[in-house]
Amino acid sequence: MDTAHIEGLIAMLTVLAILVLLVLPSVIGIAHDRRIDRQIREAERARREAEGLGPAERPARRRQRYFTTTVTHHS
Repeated sequence: MDTAHIEGLIAMLTVLAILVLLVLPSVIGIAHDRRIDRQIREAERARREAEGLGPAERPARRRQRYFTTTVTHHS
């Protein structure tokens, strides 16, 4: 490997490191949110069982339909 190859490798590794630094907080946040959601579900399930309601049945998910409009100004 000559100098150009080494410089190219260093540049590529630098870009990869910057990309990891930019993406890492998002990945950590997603993992944190999922953990909190799991804890909330477990606490809710435990509360229902303590009240004698039994395990919560999953409600059927309704399909969400989105309605969009476009507003334009006509002269």
